[in-house]
Amino acid sequence: MKKMTNPFIGSDNVGGLYVKDGRLINDRRDGETGIAEASRIRRAVKNDRKINQIAEGIELAENKKNWRQLDF
Repeated sequence: MKKMTNPFIGSDNVGGLYVKDGRLINDRRDGETGIAEASRIRRAVKNDRKINQIAEGIELAENKKNWRQLDF
């Protein structure tokens, strides 16, 4: 039979918790459900698409302005 050992003995970092200057520091991720994480990622992707569309529109407007200034 395998002897059970305590995972907290001899380890400085257990599951994102560690001791620093005698205090227990929680360095774990925030508790977030899968649905909340998916909605956060979806919102970030949607925001990136909007930013890219605005940047493309500005670039097209500048190109159009430069095109009008050319003499043939």
